[in-house]
Amino acid sequence: MADVGIYTKNADIQALAGVNAGATAKATAATDVYVLNVEAMINIETLYDWSAAITTGGIVDAGLQPFLKMAGASKCAMVVVNADLTGFSARERETTLDFLNSQYDACIKILQDTNKTAFLRGEA
Repeated sequence: MADVGIYTKNADIQALAGVNAGATAKATAATDVYVLNVEAMINIETLYDWSAAITTGGIVDAGLQPFLKMAGASKCAMVVVNADLTGFSARERETTLDFLNSQYDACIKILQDTNKTAFLRGEA
C-alpha cells in the first residue's frame, strides 16, 4: 500500500512507534487513516499550508523537510502507541509518549518561527 501522507511517511511512523507497538496499530493501513489529519494539524499549528505547498509543486526547502517529517511522524507515532497499549508497560508507554511529544513540540516551534525557517531556507 502506498503512503497517503504528503510529507509524513509510514516507515518513519513505524520506526518512531517502536518495536513494542502493536503490529495492527502501526500497519500502513492503520497509519494511513490518520496521517492526513495529523498533517492538517501541523499546517494549522504553524499557520502555513505545507501540504498545499508540496502538492502544488511549490518548493519546500530541503532544510525544512526533516522538521516536517519528524513532526508528522512523531504525532502519528503517538496515535499508534495509544491505539494499542498491550506492547508497552506503563513506564515504557509514558517514556515513549513523552519523547515523541518533545520531538513534536520542538519541530513545531522551529516551523512556527519565521527567523528559524528563513535561516533553514538560507535567507538569513
